[in-house]
Amino acid sequence: MNDHAGDGPRWLTDDEQRVWRSYLHATTLLEDHLDRQLQRDAGMPHVYYGLLVQLSQAPRRRMRMTELAKAAKITRSRLSHAVARLERNGWVRREDCPSDKRGQNAHLTDEGYAVLERSAPGHVAAVRQAVFDRLTPEQVGHLGEIMRVMAEGLQPSGPDADLPWLR
Repeated sequence: MNDHAGDGPRWLTDDEQRVWRSYLHATTLLEDHLDRQLQRDAGMPHVYYGLLVQLSQAPRRRMRMTELAKAAKITRSRLSHAVARLERNGWVRREDCPSDKRGQNAHLTDEGYAVLERSAPGHVAAVRQAVFDRLTPEQVGHLGEIMRVMAEGLQPSGPDADLPWLR
């Protein structure tokens, strides 16, 4: 199905199609693996764990909601829903932003930090078992470089960029 005239779609080659399908297969299975581990061990999906990690690394365990959405690479509405659930669990608290009356901060509570501390060892073990224990050090280096190049290409910096945290 390759286009030879140059004016139609650039179909994937057979090799590219195999790589693309392998990528989709692996990333879908990895996300499911991490979600199941975190649901079992901490009662939360992987995306919620990522939010707790971001907050744990922020000064005073607080971040503006807009910055948290950007760091997590999710839409603001998805973040709002996630933070509402984390608030119900007592793991996060929303606070008005003192420097911007319209803004809000998310604050990781002591209880949320304790949940993160309890769940981190199992999560790291799941990541290590699923990814790093299967790759050589050279493959890890290549994977890191490939993911960096892909992420840079998918994150335009222009004012009209259509990025999740801007929606």
